[in-house]
Amino acid sequence: MKFKISMLFALIISFYLNAQENIAQVEFETKQIDYGDIEFDSDGKRVFKFKNVGTAPLIFNRISSSCGCTVPKRPEKPIQPGESGEIEVEYDTKRVGIFMKAITINSNAKTPNIILRIKGKVLEEEKEK
Repeated sequence: MKFKISMLFALIISFYLNAQENIAQVEFETKQIDYGDIEFDSDGKRVFKFKNVGTAPLIFNRISSSCGCTVPKRPEKPIQPGESGEIEVEYDTKRVGIFMKAITINSNAKTPNIILRIKGKVLEEEKEK
């Protein structure tokens, strides 16, 4: 009887270990980019770099920003396990003052929702004398 219970237990453990799914897992180099002080109407593009450290292709379902002044661009193709990619973000630098914006990412990763942040200060436009 003990032998049958032991065999059943071993069989259940075996099925459990084999049933674990492949899953994507994303690791970002940084989750916040600080623009610092930037000139009015200067280049507002920045890049969040990441790597798929999981065992399944990484697919970004949706990427959105907290306002229309920040435009994120998601990868068009799935990121294979072990591969790296980028999410480009462009902030409208014609808006003077301090800014703090959030970019919300939804994917098929182990942690499906991630928030990235950008911040900085757009300096006033210099007037010609």
